[in-house]
This record gives sequence, structure tokens and C-alpha cells, in this order.
Amino acid sequence: MINATSEIIFHVTMKLEDGSAADSTKVNNKPAKLRMGDGSLSPAFEAELQGLAAGDTKEFTLYAKDAFGEMNPDNIYHLERSRFEAESLEVGAIIAFEQQNGTELPGVIREIVGDSVTIDFNHPLAGQTITFDVEIIEVNA
Repeated sequence: MINATSEIIFHVTMKLEDGSAADSTKVNNKPAKLRMGDGSLSPAFEAELQGLAAGDTKEFTLYAKDAFGEMNPDNIYHLERSRFEAESLEVGAIIAFEQQNGTELPGVIREIVGDSVTIDFNHPLAGQTITFDVEIIEVNA
């Protein structure tokens, strides 16, 4: 049974409010793996998993603040078009930006106007209410 420090392997399908699938680990049959309490998921998501066991399924809905967070206007940047390769500029494209610590941060091109490119560094599902459908495959204490 899942507790506060369990390591779990599970499938998850995420659906938007209109019922369309946003993402699913079942598409490529690569289940997610995590340790409860490691900070990779919100406390509200983890609370929904508490007490489940291998073989259990559960569907639950989380509002934006408890799923991928609210949209943060501070995560939207306007950069000069000259900083990009011309062929990579397309609204909706995801571009990886290298941070000072060497890790990559994905940004979505939201708008291209003249010499300005608007990049959104919010999570692509930020600001959305998400329904999660989980299937627990394995639980390790």
C-alpha cells in the first residue's frame, strides 16, 4: 500500500476539461516512477495516491494550483528574433534553453511579431484543471 515514502511505478493519463487527452504514459508503454515525498509531484496529487496498492486504479481531478500550477506572467519573456535560427521559429514550437547551471529549460513560442519572439516558460499544462487517471503497477516500501 502506498505511504509517504513509497517508491511507485504507475501509468497516468491526463485529460483536459474538454475531455481530450493531454498526455499518457500508456502511449509508449513507459510507466512513471517516483518516490513519494520527493517533491516531483504536488502534495495534492500524492494525497490522492495514498493507500492505493498494486493493481488499483483511480481517477481524480485537480485544479491548476494543485496540478501544474497557475500561469505565472513572470515566466513569459520577449526575446529578439535574431537570437533564433530562422527555421526553428514557429508558434507552438518548443525550444530548449540552456540555463547557467547547464540544465535545459523548455519554452514554448507563443507569438512572433516583427523582431520580437514571445517565449512562455510556464509548464504547458499550467493554469488548467486536469483529470488524472492512474493505474498503480508496483509499490515498494
